[in-house]
Amino acid sequence: MGYIDVMNVSLSLPDGRPLLDEVSFRVGEGTTSALIGANGAGKSTLLRIIRGEVAPDSGSVALDGGLGVMDQFVGHVRDSTTVRELLVSVAPPRIRNAARALDAAESALIERDELDTQLAYASAIAEYSDAGGYEHETVWDQCTVAALGVPFDRAQYREVNTLSGGEQKRLVLEALLRGPDEVLLLDEPDNYLDVPAKRWLEEALRATPKTVLLVSHDRELLARAADRIITLELGGAGNTVWVHGGGFASYHRARDERMERLDELKRRWDEQHAKIKQLVATMKVKAAANDGFASRYQAALTRLRRFEEAGPPQERPLDQDLNLRLRGSRTGKKVVVCEQLELSGLMAPFDLEVWFGERVAVLGSNGSGKSHFLRLLALGGSDPDPAAGHLTSVGAELTPVRHEGVAKLGARVVPGWFAQAHEHPSLIGRSLLDILFRGDDARAGMPRGEASRALDRYGLVGAAAQDFESLSGGQQARFQILLLELSGATLLLLDEPTDNLDLVSAEALQDALERFEGTVMAVTHDRWFARSFDRFLVFGEDGRVYESDEPVWDEGRVARAR
Repeated sequence: MGYIDVMNVSLSLPDGRPLLDEVSFRVGEGTTSALIGANGAGKSTLLRIIRGEVAPDSGSVALDGGLGVMDQFVGHVRDSTTVRELLVSVAPPRIRNAARALDAAESALIERDELDTQLAYASAIAEYSDAGGYEHETVWDQCTVAALGVPFDRAQYREVNTLSGGEQKRLVLEALLRGPDEVLLLDEPDNYLDVPAKRWLEEALRATPKTVLLVSHDRELLARAADRIITLELGGAGNTVWVHGGGFASYHRARDERMERLDELKRRWDEQHAKIKQLVATMKVKAAANDGFASRYQAALTRLRRFEEAGPPQERPLDQDLNLRLRGSRTGKKVVVCEQLELSGLMAPFDLEVWFGERVAVLGSNGSGKSHFLRLLALGGSDPDPAAGHLTSVGAELTPVRHEGVAKLGARVVPGWFAQAHEHPSLIGRSLLDILFRGDDARAGMPRGEASRALDRYGLVGAAAQDFESLSGGQQARFQILLLELSGATLLLLDEPTDNLDLVSAEALQDALERFEGTVMAVTHDRWFARSFDRFLVFGEDGRVYESDEPVWDEGRVARAR
């Protein structure tokens, strides 16, 4: 068992802006607490403070028990990292260090097989054994069987970039939940998981004896798995927390009641303040006319001073004010036509017609071909016509998609692509204001004032000078949506758009999509978001693609990531 105590933690950003203001909360032994709040409010930064990577300006953190950590961006590893290296990275510190030392000693022995490298290799093997590395490999074997369907000895040298995002997430979650660490910090653990895997995660969190602090915006996961909700609230002098001791089912009612209580306390304070100031003014007039009122005037001044020094009650937290304006325009009646389309090795041939104005949710397990299908459409289909605008209007680097059959876009259809992993190489190293001001090959630049106003509508004006890659996952997602707004896209191709969005942003996106004059196709595992669509295209586990009248999440499958 373990616990986390965060006590009066404050932190300012490098430019001097306050981020956290005297944040305090406790995650008790064996409980699961969810940390929620606006994108960019500091949730991931707070987790880094808890794990000791960032030093706060003031305050402290007390942590009891071994600590296991899942980073936010696990799920889109694209380098040559192997399964073994990924599992080693989340192992307990002694095993992790011993495993890396063993790998280094083995490489040195391969390059130069001499006495000193032989002795170093033997020493590394002994240390790995003493650290419990070989025993821990039995845990890794259970993890790879559960997540990938193969034992560790067959999976360990497989490159992680060959796994789907859900498989990567599931692998790390299995390792942490089965490992010896008593305390877990999980940053967006549900991203990239399909719904059966999310259900597995919900059940695992309910069953685990570990102490868990997780960041998530999936409302169904919050409702099913979290014992307490910790909200990081926006404030002008830094963000603070409010802790709701119940689950998510009662969260909104409790939050509304709290806001009403704060408003009432502020109203009463203002009324009392006005009365005391009026008393001071009255006594001042009377004291000027009659010296007998001088002591009363001084007493009234003292009362006002003490009242103002005590200060007003807690201010109502700042509300997120988002104004997403996805516009679109009219296109031909037929927007997408697929004839015997088959993505090589992923699905059986299928036919499809999507009409102007429809909202199509693309559902199915991880690795079934959904993202490849949207990417093919973003590339303009099987025979793109650049002159007709049949190329994605947002500058992600899209790799070709092997396929057979036909996928065609209709007249005046301009696809706009939202990348699940926020992979936009052309945006790396550039600030948000610079990206909007200078434009790119597909989008004209805009005056700085207009760019700032656009960023403000998306709650990003405070991050205008930050480079794209330095933003939180939710801020990157919101900026991608802004680029879609500015691109003139008439067909929105959204790959897991709500994965990193906070609750307010996700609701604002849904409202914007309802007003969008165009067609929307979205890959999603967000059960709440999917209910806002009117057509459901299901990529079945048997390779068959079919339509359903309602969302289909598992087709009776065993709940595991694929």
